[in-house]
Amino acid sequence: MAAAEPPSPRARGRPPPPPARRASRPRTAPRTAPQGEGARRRASCGPRRPPYAGRGGTARGGGARPGSFLSLSQRGPAAPDSPSRRKESGGTAAAPLPEEDCMKLNPSFVGIALSSLLAIDLWASKRLGVCAGEGSAWGSARPLMKVIEVSGHGIPWVLGTFYGLCQSDSSAAREVLLNLLFALLLDIVMVAVVKGIVKRPRPTHNKMDMFVTISVDKYSFPSGHATRAALVCRFVLRHLVLAVPLRVLVVLWALIVSISRVMLGRHNMTDVLFGLLLGYALYGVVEHCWLSPATTPALFALWSH
Repeated sequence: MAAAEPPSPRARGRPPPPPARRASRPRTAPRTAPQGEGARRRASCGPRRPPYAGRGGTARGGGARPGSFLSLSQRGPAAPDSPSRRKESGGTAAAPLPEEDCMKLNPSFVGIALSSLLAIDLWASKRLGVCAGEGSAWGSARPLMKVIEVSGHGIPWVLGTFYGLCQSDSSAAREVLLNLLFALLLDIVMVAVVKGIVKRPRPTHNKMDMFVTISVDKYSFPSGHATRAALVCRFVLRHLVLAVPLRVLVVLWALIVSISRVMLGRHNMTDVLFGLLLGYALYGVVEHCWLSPATTPALFALWSH
């Protein structure tokens, strides 16, 4: 009688034992193709470059391509060509910079000198403005300086000359007064034109409490008082017979009027200096265009009545 077989693990309710694993073979290095001359050169140049990455920083296709190298054709968006690169590639040469840009990048000696003189002018004018306000160093002399300011204003001179021309009975006196009126009107027009062109603002420490101003009087360059003082001084010394003390007083009046413009803070020093030069030059124009009964008889016939 044959012996009974023992019950299997499945019959007993136990899980069967796991199957036995096969012995794994040792991995061998993958066979590589024989390196050619190009591969040897790449190996001698150093480590391989990373594969081409897209804009998001990852390789195309979700991963890096094994064995792929970064070539010139696989680079990202190229940077703008420089002038030298365009020249090497056979393109046209780059256009030169505009002249004004070159001047800003490389200022000339004249520009630096003018800027320095302007800074010195502003500094010295502010230091000399000792009567610009009541609280200034010479604030007590401000009323006297304002009287001198009125003595060099254009309106009193024009009205006074016109009144003398109307009251004069001498033909010689009328000739002199008529040319003085012409000189004063020419001075007012020229100063207004230059101020409107330059449009230099008045000093910051100036008080706009001047005597009878017009629209262009808000500008500073040139000084109308200095221009008028130089013009009237030359005219009086040339056409009026005066004693030596009176001639000295006329010159002193012109200098004081000019200096008072800086002391009151109305103008900078360069405004006054240019005004003196302009007034001196305007007298030459008046002499060249001198009005006489021979040149303008109708005008003198009008005033004779």
